[in-house]
Amino acid sequence: MKSSKPGAKSREKLQMELKKLQKLKEFKPTMTFALLGDKEQDKKKNGCSEKKRPPPPYILWCKDQWNEIKKENPEAEFKAVTNMLGAKWKNVTAEEKKPYEEKYKTKKEAYLLIVAKEKRESEAMKLLEEEQKQKTAMEVLEQYMQFQQEAERDNKKKKNKKEKDPLKPKHPMSAFFLFTNERRAALLAENNGVLEVSKITSEEWKNMTEKQKSPYEKMAKKNKDKYMLEMEAYKQKKEDEATNLRKEEEEHMKLQKQEALQLLKKKEKTENLIKKTKENLQKKKQNKEDKKKSDPNKPKRPASSFILFSKEARKSLLEERPEIINSTLNAFISLKWKELKEEERQAWNDKASVAMEAYKKEMEAYNKSFAATMEQKTEEQIY
Repeated sequence: MKSSKPGAKSREKLQMELKKLQKLKEFKPTMTFALLGDKEQDKKKNGCSEKKRPPPPYILWCKDQWNEIKKENPEAEFKAVTNMLGAKWKNVTAEEKKPYEEKYKTKKEAYLLIVAKEKRESEAMKLLEEEQKQKTAMEVLEQYMQFQQEAERDNKKKKNKKEKDPLKPKHPMSAFFLFTNERRAALLAENNGVLEVSKITSEEWKNMTEKQKSPYEKMAKKNKDKYMLEMEAYKQKKEDEATNLRKEEEEHMKLQKQEALQLLKKKEKTENLIKKTKENLQKKKQNKEDKKKSDPNKPKRPASSFILFSKEARKSLLEERPEIINSTLNAFISLKWKELKEEERQAWNDKASVAMEAYKKEMEAYNKSFAATMEQKTEEQIY
């Protein structure tokens, strides 16, 4: 049955293609394929086959008929010959076309088999390449892990090895080694090897008497005593260095503690200063707010004698010098105030005292009225 929905055929084709692809992915080659050259690989990648596509029946027929047409029309060009062949092909019967069609069919089948084989081989090669890549990656990883382990072992060995102190006194030689050192040069001069020298010296040492050994033993003892003294001095030096280092560290720690304490003190001071400044600012702000909230009917304090003088002097100076700066103006006023005679200054003082007397009377009256209002308010609150 034909599907009624549009695009059903295309969907079926897609499903078929997907199934083919899945089969190709599951394909596992059982034989190794020869590696292709670069050009051949490019051909395979591009989907080009080594074998050429077979020509259709018309082309096969044209090949057979070409020579005959050319004999009949020797002067005809390529285009004219092709036109003649095309016209003639139209008149060819189905029976005459049949052998060419069969020939084309067989060639096409062979070609398709080759193409399918090449496709399978290319897919197999891809899978092989992927497997090889994975194998090489695993090998490289194993090698890297081994290298890392060896490096870690080497590092551990290096850490475990203690560095020799060049200032440390060398251990003295024993009496036997002193004897061998003395005999070595003579024995080597006799063309004896190192092993032979050691054998000869050991035999000679065994056969020596206590009297013969005594000078070497005395020398060895002397060297050992010297070594012991040097070692004691070396150990003492090391201990002193360690104690000095500890002291330096302790002093450094003390200094660090002192610096830390100083920093803390500074921090506390700065915090206190900040706190005080904040409090002062808050107080000033509060005072300003209190002043704003103060009673508008309260009498204002009168100006002093200097302020009264400065107001008048300011007007006259500004009329004389309109471009004068405020700071210079204040300086001129203060100078003029200083230059005033006692009589003139007294006049200003009298004005200020009169204003002050008036202010005091106003304040007395205000205080009385304020007290009365407050008393009234308290009574109202009580009752």
